[in-house]
Amino acid sequence: MTRILVVDDEPQILRALRINLEARGYDVITAAAGCTALRAAAQHHPDVIVLDLGLPDIDGIEVLAGLRGWCATPVIVLSARTDAADKVAALDTGADDYVTKPFGMEEFLARIRAAIRRATAISGLPDPLVVAATFTVDLESKKVTRDGVDVHLTPTEWGMLEMLVRNRGKLVGQRELLTELWGPTYTTQSHYLRVYLTQLRRKLELDPARPRHLLTEPGRGYRFEP
Repeated sequence: MTRILVVDDEPQILRALRINLEARGYDVITAAAGCTALRAAAQHHPDVIVLDLGLPDIDGIEVLAGLRGWCATPVIVLSARTDAADKVAALDTGADDYVTKPFGMEEFLARIRAAIRRATAISGLPDPLVVAATFTVDLESKKVTRDGVDVHLTPTEWGMLEMLVRNRGKLVGQRELLTELWGPTYTTQSHYLRVYLTQLRRKLELDPARPRHLLTEPGRGYRFEP
């Protein structure tokens, strides 16, 4: 049974998430404070952590940093903070996703499922280190290097690259990518994919105009070839 740790100081949100997650067969642990959350994560080893940023004792960013010191479990931030700086701080600290309150339960549950799929796909790989001709992707530590130098990727760039790399050699459809990266309400925004793939090619391909690794199949989707 998939175990989820939900961290939030609002009792009604804890109750709503527990009811909805348990109804779908998840094992749910709850915590209402940062210190409690860190202890629960160490004790119960959850498969996914849902983390509020506005906690009464420790700011959620500090909790996230503490988790990332020893824990690779997917973390979905669930917060009322809508400022872009808060989102960037959370994602740069190691969050896998960021959902703002108020939120739709069905979309939130879809994000839970996506986080579980990503974690399962990575853990099932024989080697999380993927080496291409001009760059290397470490799926476990979420790092990319080119010629031995770290390449800075935005959270969205990393999300797109990660999805292509863990499906290496396979076509990943436009709809699948858009749903995974932005949610089910963005499935018609294919121009998002073109913009971010162009940015990735500039950072990683030897000749971005003639990509060798990050390939487009017009009208269908994208493919990563090592």
